[in-house]
This record gives sequence, C-alpha cells and structure tokens, in this order.
Amino acid sequence: MGHKGHKRGEKIFSIDVYAYNSKINHWNPVVKMVLAIIMLFLCIALNNIYVSAVIVGLCLFITVGLGKIPLREYIIMLGIPLAFLIVGSMIIAINMDSVEQGLFGIWSPWGYIYVSTEGLVTVTNLWGKALGGVSAMFMLSLSTPSSEIFSVLRYCKVPSLIIELMNMIYRFVFVMIDTFMCMKNSAEARLGYVDYKTAVQTFGYITSNLLVVSLKKGSTYFDAMESRCYDGEFLFLENEKEVTTEQIICIISSILLILTTWLLAK
Repeated sequence: MGHKGHKRGEKIFSIDVYAYNSKINHWNPVVKMVLAIIMLFLCIALNNIYVSAVIVGLCLFITVGLGKIPLREYIIMLGIPLAFLIVGSMIIAINMDSVEQGLFGIWSPWGYIYVSTEGLVTVTNLWGKALGGVSAMFMLSLSTPSSEIFSVLRYCKVPSLIIELMNMIYRFVFVMIDTFMCMKNSAEARLGYVDYKTAVQTFGYITSNLLVVSLKKGSTYFDAMESRCYDGEFLFLENEKEVTTEQIICIISSILLILTTWLLAK
C-alpha cells in the first residue's frame, strides 16, 4: 500500500510508491538488505574516497538503471541529506588563527578565517562516506516496500516491540505530512501566504494545530486497527520471492568491484 510523501507543486510522491513500482521489486528483500548493509559497512570501514564514489555509482546504477526510478527524482531526494551535509561540514572545513595560512582565507575582527588542505581532505572523505551510506539506504528503501523490510527484521529475530514501534512511527510520519499538506493547501486557497507577515502568521496557526489534528487522526486510526482485531502485532501478506542467479551475481560483482577499487587506490 502506497503512502503519501512530501509534495512539490501539485505532485505528491512517496518512497513506498517508488518501491512498489521499482523494476527490482521482485528481488528477494533479504538479498537487497544484505547488499545495502555490506555497502554501508565497506564504505565506512575502508575509508577511501574512491570506494565511496564507486558505491555511490553502484547504487545509482541499481536504483535508476535496474530499478528504473526517475533520475531527476532520485537526485532531488539525494539532495535533501546533501544540503544538511554541506551546512554541517562547513564547521570542519573552516578554521581560525591569528596568522595567515591555509589555501585561502580572509581577515576578520576575530582573526584569520581560512580553509586548509587538511580540512578539505577531511570534508571530502566525510562527504564520500555520508553519500555512500545514504545511497546504500536509498537503494534499499526505493526498491523494497517497508512491509518487506519489517518482515526481514522479524526474520532476523529483532524484538517484535521494536518492529511494531518502527512500523507505527513510519506510518504516522506520513499521517503528519498529509495533515500538514492539507492545512497548507487550505491556507493557500485563502491567501494565507499573500505576504511575509501573513505567511508567518499562517505558519504559526498550522504549527499549533498540527499536533492536535495529528493526535486526533492517530486515535481514529487506532480505533480502526482495533476494529480489525489488532492484538499488538502487525501481520502482512508476504510474497515468496526467490533468490535468483542474477541477484547473486549482482552482489558478488558489486563487492568485487568495491574491493578491487580499494586495492588499486591503496
């Protein structure tokens, strides 16, 4: 079942919708999760910018090339964590001293603000590992519905309480997003964003009402669950998806390519 995600203009798109429409949705979810975890581990453990670049490229190929996820949408989604990464890494790249040094910089009343080679190398490695890890998780989430991910966790003997909490939190996030978008669209229809002052007031009204309305929706959904004999455990219809030779070759080839890149880059 697809869930509404964030909205851009008049188009609403969802991670679950992409996962169900992915051309590699028929792959065994355990295979995809194992591949994503291995990529994430190698990206962090090998600590090599070239390895990170290869992992980003592999995830792009699997998600967009094999899964047929629109490239533009994939880049937009990848740009969200990238924006936070850029802001956070500025603190690492920029230093301050009492003397002029580094690659370039400017004088300020507090001292010389500069960017050094070491800082750029650190930031580059940080970007590589972060993007590699995010790409691996995107590869998993954009090709595997959330219900299958939870089923794999249940198969791995993760405590049921944790799985239930993850499931309900995941679902309720979309409830809140949907509630917010309905309020925002209603405010736009009533010229709630006609100028800056009105927009600030509208944002305040929406924020104050969002929690109350979301709690009411949550209570309604819980009542609906109980009316369907909910006893504390979510049960999903699971389709048996075979592990094929194609999937095994994909895992082995990806790991060999990553390790070969690491050996050549040493």
